[in-house]
Amino acid sequence: MIVILKPSIDIHSSEYRFTLDTLSQLPGIDIQMHRTQGHLEVIHEIYLIGDTEHISIENIEALPGVSRVIRISAQYQILGRHPKATQGFEFTYNGVVFSQNNLNVFAGLCAVDNIENVEVMMRSLHAHGQTCTRMGAYKPRTSPYAFQGLGKTCLPYVFEKAGKYGIKVIAMEVTHQRHIEEIIEYLNQAGNPTGVMLQIGTRNAQNFELLREVGSQKEFPVLFKRGYGITLGESLHAAEYLAHAGNHNIIFCLRGVKSLFGPPHRNMVDFGHVPVIRRLTKMPVCIDPSHSVGSLERTPEGLSDIFHATAQGVISGANMVLVDFHPFPPTAVVDSKQAIPITNLGWYLEDIAIARDAFEKRVLLARKKLNA
Repeated sequence: MIVILKPSIDIHSSEYRFTLDTLSQLPGIDIQMHRTQGHLEVIHEIYLIGDTEHISIENIEALPGVSRVIRISAQYQILGRHPKATQGFEFTYNGVVFSQNNLNVFAGLCAVDNIENVEVMMRSLHAHGQTCTRMGAYKPRTSPYAFQGLGKTCLPYVFEKAGKYGIKVIAMEVTHQRHIEEIIEYLNQAGNPTGVMLQIGTRNAQNFELLREVGSQKEFPVLFKRGYGITLGESLHAAEYLAHAGNHNIIFCLRGVKSLFGPPHRNMVDFGHVPVIRRLTKMPVCIDPSHSVGSLERTPEGLSDIFHATAQGVISGANMVLVDFHPFPPTAVVDSKQAIPITNLGWYLEDIAIARDAFEKRVLLARKKLNA
């Protein structure tokens, strides 16, 4: 059950305290507070977790600070949309806004290999007006003999270069609580020049202990990648683990799924699910065309498959793009065949802008037709 408080409520007011105290005394019910930054206003919600069947909606709505009450039967109780809701939520982290209403691009190194390439990447992003990137320090791999990432040894110069070039958010995969502790340690040592978005990789999509650990911290937002061998519903349930642990600042990432019908691409591109996730949940949706497609093969017109897949996701309403770039792809230690040359960054961003503009025009057309 979700209790939505009045939009104008003051959290220091007597009506707020009375409402909270009354709900806290409900037998067998745990409460969880949540502040949602909506498109137009801040919404305060109280989640009643437990057996709420015996609770009267009318009695709760009679409390002085309550606007309305929703009895949730949907399977995605925290991340799912309320009935008739038209807006998702948004959150701001380190000055960057994430919502279902905008688009952020995280171009960068799938795996950090040396300080020189980090500097080139950060400098290029800054030159093109970008404030977000991806930097892989911890790299779980299929083979135990493959490069596993530089780990904490690269964090000092990654954070220093990010601060130097005005990069505000770095998407970085973690596979263990220890990695979170190392990120916090080295961010503090560097003077917190940037921010980190913790990424749950596809291999850990159902690592529920890791999900609880990452979800229990609220310092960093979370990028959750869909599991490559499980259903969309199973992946959304896994994301719910993060929210249930307390962190609601979650972005859901589509990265392709394993399929015998995927070749010649690395995976079966699943960007048709972008509008599905936007409809079912309040989460912003990310696409990862690099790991979906896996190659830079070009059409006769000169556009690579990664460019095409990116456009498919963006024109469907994606809110974030996670994509691999490298100063010299043949030397990349991880996924060299899918890394876009850094010299093509401007081209890629222009192509994305065209697709985003098309999406926004489609939205305006839909509103016009539906309101006619």
